[in-house]
Amino acid sequence: MATVSCPRCHQAVDSQAITCPYCRTTLKAFGHPGIPLHRASKDEYLCDSCTYHADDTCNFPQRPYAKDCTLYQNIEESKLQSQQQLAHQSFGVTVKSWVKRNQGLLLLLGLVLICLVIALSTS
Repeated sequence: MATVSCPRCHQAVDSQAITCPYCRTTLKAFGHPGIPLHRASKDEYLCDSCTYHADDTCNFPQRPYAKDCTLYQNIEESKLQSQQQLAHQSFGVTVKSWVKRNQGLLLLLGLVLICLVIALSTS
């Protein structure tokens, strides 16, 4: 049985518990053990370090003063993840994605090249 610490009373609680059996603090969102509920520290708000607040896509009613949220995503963790993904991409994957993004340009260049070959061969 995995345990976590209750954010209010700091007692060890089962990681699947919906509420703390000691102080009745809600630990999971909407009473569902699969939805984690992120909580801010005493004097901080989650929105200050949230990706959705930074890119202005958050529609949470408590924004920008949310103390708990189910959709919270730490902006620093997001940046670190994207940097790691970029570092792990191989040259072949990079070329394939570039070709996929620029198919129209490659088609146009191919047609120009074919026209140039035909024009040079007939003259």
